Amino acid sequence: MADTANPTSGASSRLRASDADRDRIAHLLSDALIEGRLSQEEHADRIEAVYAAKTMDDLAELTQDLPSGGPEREVQRMGPVAACASDQALLDTTVGSENIIAILGVAERRSRWLVEPRTNASAAFGSIELDLREAVLAQRDVTVQCALFCGGVRLVLPQGVRVTADSAALQRSISLGDYVAPAYDGAPTVHLTGVSVISGIEVTTQAA
Repeated sequence: MADTANPTSGASSRLRASDADRDRIAHLLSDALIEGRLSQEEHADRIEAVYAAKTMDDLAELTQDLPSGGPEREVQRMGPVAACASDQALLDTTVGSENIIAILGVAERRSRWLVEPRTNASAAFGSIELDLREAVLAQRDVTVQCALFCGGVRLVLPQGVRVTADSAALQRSISLGDYVAPAYDGAPTVHLTGVSVISGIEVTTQAA
């Protein structure tokens, strides 16, 4: 029977969801996984439901027990620390790329730092550590361009972050240790590219 008391009832349930709406909800669910609000299994089930959803109400049901988000959730985070005004201020400083160099020494980035869309990591007889567990991403997918000679890069990630390498030669330099790739689409991604000569890249997952 129609709800004559509220003629607008059900209007939102008839509103069709767009691909952009589905992607937005998928990102919220990925944030919830990283923050520990959802298990891997729950996240995978909900992501499957997101891309099967037809209406906005279908999508709303998938996030009704999660923070609804807001402008501050546009900040892309690797770790579980809540977004805040300082994160947006950090994003406002982005210049597109950063050069990190370690020659006969050590360079590192840790705690709250901005991961530019491209990070150029160059090491010769030195090492670089990139700890992304509390980092703020300039965008959801970022690239680390490696130029390594007798050096190394250590990449520390929270759970739920994907890592890719663009060449077989680079892949042979990567040690995954305890890293386990997320079994779902839409996860924040670090793309490794570049060259590695007599060098190593360690990828590890640790709690913040």
